[in-house]
Parts: sequence; structure tokens; C-alpha cells
Amino acid sequence: MKLNTITRTGGVAASLALVLGLGLSACGSDDSGSDSKSGSGSSDSSESMPEETEAAEAGAQTFGEGCKLIPADGEGSFNGMATAPVASAASANPLLKTLVTAVGEAELVDTLNGADALTVFAPTDDAFAKIPKADLDAVLADKALLTKVLTHHVVAGQLSPDEVAGEHETLAGDMITVEGADEEFTVGKENAKVLCGNIPTANATVYVVDTVLMP
Repeated sequence: MKLNTITRTGGVAASLALVLGLGLSACGSDDSGSDSKSGSGSSDSSESMPEETEAAEAGAQTFGEGCKLIPADGEGSFNGMATAPVASAASANPLLKTLVTAVGEAELVDTLNGADALTVFAPTDDAFAKIPKADLDAVLADKALLTKVLTHHVVAGQLSPDEVAGEHETLAGDMITVEGADEEFTVGKENAKVLCGNIPTANATVYVVDTVLMP
């Protein structure tokens, strides 16, 4: 994500101080001090702008029809998720409650939050709802199987939309294939559709999908 560069010029204040100094030498010191203080205030205001711009653009490069379902503000918004590591960011998102529960059951929160850079294909609650309840309950109760399923959704490195298509090794040790281009992608043998892609978190890039991916 590229942010616009903010440039500042201070020549006007300096030129004004010079002119006043030539005409009114007795008052030059006071005028210069006043200009200096004014310039300092302007600098403080300008320096705060890049951080504000970064926050405002947290969701600028996301895509997909499901992005409209992401909250507009709060910890579950694009801006809120961008400041938290991926497991914590997901826990604030109302679309990912079942996934968050599963990650907790598998004791993967610290693993995901502590990783340097990841790409996560995150199934929505509706994706988990496609699985018969008895089958889902059985997976949630089997920590080894649950861990394998969840890590099958995670790839090392943060993949941008122009990098995500292709075959990738998952943290489960197997391979997963992403097909498509631009803003139309499907993931895995299930052809899970990316509903909202390229969501930034503090240590990962998230692609929300409509189907749970099985190893």
C-alpha cells in the first residue's frame, strides 16, 4: 500500500522575517520568534497527517463483494484489523466467529499472532455452517485434525493480489492452489470464492472465503 507523500515548505515564514528585520531592526527579534513559533505549530500539524492518512487507507486496496460486510469502524473494521496481529484481528470481525473459536480450540492464537508474515484464507461463519453440525463438532473435538485443517488455510509470506494466484505450501505441509486474476479468485479443490481480499493486519494479509478448505 503506498501513501501519498506530504511535502512542506517553510520559505514564506523565513522571507517575512528577513523583510521585517531589515525595516524594523529593534523589533526583529520578537517578530522572528513569533514566526518561529508559528512555523513550529504548522510542523506539528503536518507531521500528524501521515499517520491519519495511513489509517484512512487501511482498506483502500481490498476488493470483493463481501467487503461491504466489514464494519465501518471499531476493532473489526479495516482500520482496526490493520493494527492487530491476525488472530486478534479476526476475533474482532463479526464474520469470523466460528473460525476464531476453532483457532482457540486448536491453541493456535499465539502461533498466528507471533508469526512474521502470513497469508490467511479465512472462512466465514456461513462457510462453517455448510458443514453438518455433527461433522463440525467432531473436528472441533479432535485437536490434531483441527490443527491440520486450520493450518491448511495459512501460507507463509504476505501474498498481494498479483502474487496470490498459483500453488503454495501451507503451514500444514501440503499444497493449496489459488486460481484467478484481478479481483476474481477461487481457492483449493473446493473452489472457495474470495469474498473480500487483501485485508491488512499487523502481520498478515487475509482473504475471506465462502467455503472451508480441507487438507
